[in-house]
Amino acid sequence: MRYDLLTGCQFSRRRALKCVASCAALGWGISPSSLRAEDFPARTDLDELYDADVDQAIRNGLTFLIARQNQDGTFQSAEQGRWVGVCSLVGLALLSRGVRSGVGEAGLALQRTARYVLSQVQASGFLSATGDTSHGPMYDHGFGTLFLAELAGTDRQLNERSKLASAVELIVRTQNKAGGWRYNPAPDDADLSVTVCQMMALRAARNAGIGVAKETIDRAVDYVRRSQNADGGFMYQYRLAGGESRFPLTAAAIVALYSAGIYEGDEIESAFAYLRANASANSSLDRNSFFYYAHYYSVQCFWHRGGESWQPWYTSLKKYLLTLRNSQGGWFDYNSVEYGTAMACLILNMPRTVLPIFQR
Repeated sequence: MRYDLLTGCQFSRRRALKCVASCAALGWGISPSSLRAEDFPARTDLDELYDADVDQAIRNGLTFLIARQNQDGTFQSAEQGRWVGVCSLVGLALLSRGVRSGVGEAGLALQRTARYVLSQVQASGFLSATGDTSHGPMYDHGFGTLFLAELAGTDRQLNERSKLASAVELIVRTQNKAGGWRYNPAPDDADLSVTVCQMMALRAARNAGIGVAKETIDRAVDYVRRSQNADGGFMYQYRLAGGESRFPLTAAAIVALYSAGIYEGDEIESAFAYLRANASANSSLDRNSFFYYAHYYSVQCFWHRGGESWQPWYTSLKKYLLTLRNSQGGWFDYNSVEYGTAMACLILNMPRTVLPIFQR
């Protein structure tokens, strides 16, 4: 059995094969080279780490995503193509490369994505497409808010600030007593994965000039710290005593602490030790159905840490990711090809990202 990364639902290998078959049926035969990509110019700041192969892979991946976009800003995958979280990850991948909203073909695609995400902000501030989401729509809300915060002020046509502010207000008022967040916009329960998603959104919002009370961040940090096990790893829900440590959650927890301005401490050192000790069991898509999620966070951990550990970690990820591309330049994932491709581009572009939330 596999797990849907954003929802946590199990699904079988048969469903995964059906997903692959549907990819072919949707006509993914468009070659990235047949599309305009003038707004993905080749970088001049290449080196041994971020080389020409990485640069080309990212450009092809983003062009592939643009080819799969509908006119309303959604994407072709039957279920996840309308999920705000997935659309927002595509938007973040475009922004990470330096695409400017409304400028060039890629910029128009980014603008369509932004308008779709903004159209899904409900009166309450909740950011999730009605009827087109998982059973964990706070993932949509968190990634959507992060995207809007990173986009803030870059395109006057979008006028996103009031909706961004209302989305941030919803995060603040739905924090539960323990300091975390859960699948739905209600302060009833919490888990580490959703909590980290909201913490990154709040950090990006603060960077964009949206006020967030220190008390909100402090309570969230307390929730993260309570989720750590003695082995240095982090569990899913600390209220369930004895929860096992998990590699993806441990990487996410480090990023959450970094997002809160905590860069040193025994909890961080032991968490990095856990990641290194468990790296081999999380090194491929076949061995871990949370592969992209895990390394979206792990690459941020090691990028921010820098030093001797950064280069070998990124090099290993880069080499493996470049082997996973399909013939059209995208990346398959058991969730959706848009999700896999956006995550792969974000991971590969980490050494050259222009997103404030990812910068050292």
